[in-house]
Amino acid sequence: MLSTVILVTNRPMFEEICRAPISKAGLKVRTVNVEQLIAALSRNTPVLFDAGCDLFDEDELLTNLGMAQALGAVPAVALSGDGSMAEIEYILDELCPGLVARAQAEIGRVVRLMARRCDKERGRCFEYLTISPRPGELLAIRGDGTAALLSRPLGPDDDGSEVTSVVLAEDATCATIALSSGREVEVRVDAFSGSPAEKDIAGADAGGANDEATADVHLGARLRRLRLAAGLTQAELARRTGIQRPNIARLESGRHTPSLETLARLASAIGVPTSRVLAGS
Repeated sequence: MLSTVILVTNRPMFEEICRAPISKAGLKVRTVNVEQLIAALSRNTPVLFDAGCDLFDEDELLTNLGMAQALGAVPAVALSGDGSMAEIEYILDELCPGLVARAQAEIGRVVRLMARRCDKERGRCFEYLTISPRPGELLAIRGDGTAALLSRPLGPDDDGSEVTSVVLAEDATCATIALSSGREVEVRVDAFSGSPAEKDIAGADAGGANDEATADVHLGARLRRLRLAAGLTQAELARRTGIQRPNIARLESGRHTPSLETLARLASAIGVPTSRVLAGS
C-alpha cells in the first residue's frame, strides 16, 4: 500500500501545487485541517504543513509541528517566501532537518526526502561505502543518512592488505571488499551498527557528554577553517545553504551537533567533500 502525505492547509492552490511532486514520489495525498490533524497522525506518517495559509501563526505552527514529531510522524514545512516565519526559521530547521521548502520549486525535493525517511528499511542498506580517511577503517553512509566507521580486520579473511575495490551487492545490504592479496571479504551493513569506531565518532562511548562536546568543538573548528579557506562569511554560507547564520555560528562553536544531511549541505556550499568536514583530511 502506498504511503500517504498529509497536507495541512486550507488553500486549494497549495494542494494542487503539491499533488504532482507527491504523485511522482509514489505517494498519495490527504488534506486535513488542524482539527483533523491529530487523528491523522501515526508513526512514519509524512506531514507537510503549509506555513503560508491562515491556519497558522508562529506559535500554532510550532505547536503542531512539535506534536507531529512527538508522535513519530515525519513533519515538513513549506514557507510562503514572504518572510512571515523568519523569526522561527532556525527552529523549523531543527524540527524538520532538510525538510523546509523555502520556495515552490523545493517542494518536490522535500517530498522525495520525506518518502525516503518514511522507508523503515533504508537504514539497512549502504548508500555509500569507501575507505576511511583515517587508516585501518571503512567509512559507510547508510540509506538513512547516518555515517559509521568499521575498524579492520573485517573478519577472518582480512589479512590486512590494501583494499583494491569495494563492490556493493544489488540490494546494497552487503559489499564485497577485494584486497591486494587476492582475498575477498564480505561486509554487511549491520556490521557497522554499534561498532567501537562508530561509538567513538558519535561520542557515545563511556566518555559521555565531555567527549561528545569535544568532538563537536573539533568538527565546528574544521568547518570554520574550511569556510574561511573558501573565502566565505557565515552570512554567505547561510545564503548558499538556507541554514540560518546563528545556526552556523552554533555549529562552528561546537554548541550544536549537526546531522549528516546538514554537514553535506555545508560541505557542498563550501566546495569540499563531506568526509573532509568529518575527518579533516
